[in-house]
Amino acid sequence: MKEYLVIFEWAGTNYSVYVPDLPGCVSTGKTIEEAEENVREAISLYMDVLRDEGKPIPEPTTKARPVIVAA
Repeated sequence: MKEYLVIFEWAGTNYSVYVPDLPGCVSTGKTIEEAEENVREAISLYMDVLRDEGKPIPEPTTKARPVIVAA
């Protein structure tokens, strides 16, 4: 089991999601919950392709945390 950081961005009409440690692994959803479900499937399919091609699965390395600043 691996834990990948995913980034959710509001795109005006839905959420766009990408996985920094898996280049090109993206998805969308009308809600954050739907986008999360969809990106789980995208990650699984992404890894299936890597396995089929005999390529290594990248280790999760991206970290994130909020930073508070005066606005």
